Amino acid sequence: MTTHTTTAGTSTDDRPVPGVLPVRPGKIIAVHLSYASRADQRGRRPVDPSYFLKPSSSVATSGGVVERPAGTELLAFEGEIALVIGSSAHRVGIDEAWQHVGWVTAANDLGLYDLRAGDKGSNLRSKGRDGFTPIGPALLDARTLDPAALRVRAWVNGVLAQEDTTDGLLFPLARIVADLSQHLTLEPGDVVLTGTPAGSSVVVPGDVVEIEVDAPGAPEAPSTGRLVTRVVQGDVELDGALGSLPVVDDTQRAEAWGSRSAAGLEAEADAEEATGALSPALRDKLSRTPVAALSAQLRRLGLNNVTIDGVRPLHPGSKLVGTARTLRFVPGREDLFESHGGGYNAQKRVFDAVGPGEVIVIEARGETGSGTLGDILALRAHARGAAGIVTDGGVRDADAVTAVGIPVYTAGAHPAVLGRKHVPWEADVAVACGGTTVQPGDILVGDADGVIVVPPQLAEAVASAALAQEEEDAWIAGQVAAGSPIKGLFPMNAEWRARFDAWRAAR
Repeated sequence: MTTHTTTAGTSTDDRPVPGVLPVRPGKIIAVHLSYASRADQRGRRPVDPSYFLKPSSSVATSGGVVERPAGTELLAFEGEIALVIGSSAHRVGIDEAWQHVGWVTAANDLGLYDLRAGDKGSNLRSKGRDGFTPIGPALLDARTLDPAALRVRAWVNGVLAQEDTTDGLLFPLARIVADLSQHLTLEPGDVVLTGTPAGSSVVVPGDVVEIEVDAPGAPEAPSTGRLVTRVVQGDVELDGALGSLPVVDDTQRAEAWGSRSAAGLEAEADAEEATGALSPALRDKLSRTPVAALSAQLRRLGLNNVTIDGVRPLHPGSKLVGTARTLRFVPGREDLFESHGGGYNAQKRVFDAVGPGEVIVIEARGETGSGTLGDILALRAHARGAAGIVTDGGVRDADAVTAVGIPVYTAGAHPAVLGRKHVPWEADVAVACGGTTVQPGDILVGDADGVIVVPPQLAEAVASAALAQEEEDAWIAGQVAAGSPIKGLFPMNAEWRARFDAWRAAR
């Protein structure tokens, strides 16, 4: 694995330049979610980068094979930009972080989704197997590269599957290096895998995966060349007497393949949608409709008490659209908590049963003196494909819940556990949340303005009217921005109405 701009074994400074990447780098650190395209595909955007470790024994070189173990099905590739540390970095700032990167190359962060459940997030077995980190083939001198102008591409059997640039990163490469250096010393030869863009999917025995990193805008357009890995079938099954066996469900299939449709689950998803009030087309329409616009249209129909008051989003930039799955808490009483609060109670049953596209709505009487959910339950709802969570009570482990990425609306944060103020009582009944009644199957829409309840039978008409009004308001705003006075324009008189109608007809 020769470098692109140096002779193997030589350097113009004091950095050790490997003729080939060390087979056993001191440590391999990988970023979970770093590209906007991948984060949007997963339905969550992390606020800060998070990481996991891969063993150095997982490193492989170009032209090798990777084994899919017997009894598994979800081996997925991930094309990534790999940074090879050239000089020790300890508590360095963003401005100087890139100076500690010696080389850039391509990597394939292979993972076996069948084993994710048993690792509880560490990824040790799912991503740490021998051969699961092919790297190479050439090393590009980082000093000659603009870290904001790198590109990664992946091909499967010659067909382009992934393409993105570092301009699409949520966290710049220098920030990742600087962040890691404040927690541990990055040493020469260490490898940082910087995350994968959208397009990662499942590969099967016989497939050939190729990864390339280049800088198309730089002089001479330096490239690592293609990192080639062929998938083969293993013949040794895992021993359940020694540890957890592969576990696969539709959630893992959808994440491994990249989407439900790619995993062959689209028909089932359509069947789920058809049983509820929210078709894919209506869901899309509501996702484009501001809550304020829906509120105005519902008020025109005489519905004023449809907002869930007092709750704010943990992710103000996220949109919430889904059908209600309800949970009711009653005021805390020690004897009742003893009979209803432990074991597989109503709260746990709802989070285990929530379906794709549903919103868990919790009646907590506006009592924020304890949490009504924490990060474990948020993770479970996210894994089940829930559209979000709305509670007029508190959230415990608020930072961890936020990091999960599922849209959550809450009246506040509180460190206390559920039993301090609440008893989980019943599910799938009409509840009172934030001063309004929510029935199972009601449609909820949320954005930075708050959450509104839309009766299913009115949703299509209300959404269409709201979008039409939004178009009209946007046109009026454009006229005002151009210098027109408000009088006669907002609301529009006959003259302005005629101008608007003519504009719309000409579109």
